[in-house]
Amino acid sequence: MKATALIKELQSFDWNNLSDIESIGVWPGVVKMVIAVALFFVCLAAGFWFDIRTLQAELTRWQTEESTLRTEFEQKSVLAANLDEYKAQTVQMEEEFAELLSQLPSQTEVPDLVDDVTETGLGSSLTFSRIELDSEVAQEFYIEQPIQIEVLGNYHDFGTFVSGVAALPRIVTLHDFAIEPVNNRSALQMTITAKTYRYRTEGGNAAATP
Repeated sequence: MKATALIKELQSFDWNNLSDIESIGVWPGVVKMVIAVALFFVCLAAGFWFDIRTLQAELTRWQTEESTLRTEFEQKSVLAANLDEYKAQTVQMEEEFAELLSQLPSQTEVPDLVDDVTETGLGSSLTFSRIELDSEVAQEFYIEQPIQIEVLGNYHDFGTFVSGVAALPRIVTLHDFAIEPVNNRSALQMTITAKTYRYRTEGGNAAATP
């Protein structure tokens, strides 16, 4: 069929008849062909659109996953870069903790510590009225051992004694001191509580120290 004839068929066709599907059998062949081609391209476009939507959703998912993995990689890279520094800090902390523990007396060393405190007081020209162990006080991570002390002397001697106790190799802290004159005597009396500490293990007992 010539092109002019096809054009005439298209021009003579009443396009309002498209709404009458039952009359499709009498439609010109060229109209049927145009409609078939149009439907083909509509279906093709619809399929393409749905494929694009699916690909976009997949792309978005992969982009999100890539961003998550990139963030994790960056975080792990930072940790890996600082790993040696963290290890060195851990070793340093362990050494400092061990050194601190070495300054805490074990239970068997407390009497020796009392002797050291006594010698420090005598070396400071003090006279002891009392020095005795008080009841232990268990804290969460350590055990506190109070030592009650009463000495006679003067302010200078008291200062020398406090400095000497602070210089002992074991950790000793001083608390609740009071100084008052002694009746009919030129000396002063100082009452003070010395405290030493022992590390408490998970079982609740004090750990042995070197």
